[in-house]
Amino acid sequence: MDDDRTPGAANPLRRKADRTRVLLHAAFAVACLLAVVCGIAVGRAVWIDAGHAAETLARHRHVVTATAVGETSYRTGPRPGDRPVVVAPVTWQYPADRRHADTVPVPAQTRKGDTVAVWVDDRGDAATAPPVTADLALRAFGFGAAVLTGIVLLAGALVRLGIRVVDARSARAWESEWEEVEPLWTGRLHPGPGADDG
Repeated sequence: MDDDRTPGAANPLRRKADRTRVLLHAAFAVACLLAVVCGIAVGRAVWIDAGHAAETLARHRHVVTATAVGETSYRTGPRPGDRPVVVAPVTWQYPADRRHADTVPVPAQTRKGDTVAVWVDDRGDAATAPPVTADLALRAFGFGAAVLTGIVLLAGALVRLGIRVVDARSARAWESEWEEVEPLWTGRLHPGPGADDG
């Protein structure tokens, strides 16, 4: 028995809406791949830039030995919800001829007269420590993940909207075609104009 179907022949049961859905799903897959590439690229760029900035900052940060001149206390963190930080008034000298005094974070067990390490800038003022590798990696990962997530969410929303439009058009097309086929399919003919006229 001969089979007229060829591998390249179009499936007569596949409608235009079906092909559009396939294209939309393929577009989403491509968008996801693009999101991964963009996320990696952005994460790498942030890693490199943050690394250079950290190296520059590290050249202007110095660790000095300070002496606690008072008892420890607690200071609230810079952001709501942060754990309180143990601080104490300390003094130090940097450069050697310049004396400084400030209240800085210290280990919880620090007592008056103890020495602690304090990060200072080139002028000798208390400063934050340069970021460590883990901080840089977390920052790069955060930016990369944000870009990846944003692209995937946007692509998903657009594809979902496209599928809803296709489904709505497909439903209207089915209704229109069913109106033409239903009388023949069920054997019930629609009354023509003037059929109810007596």
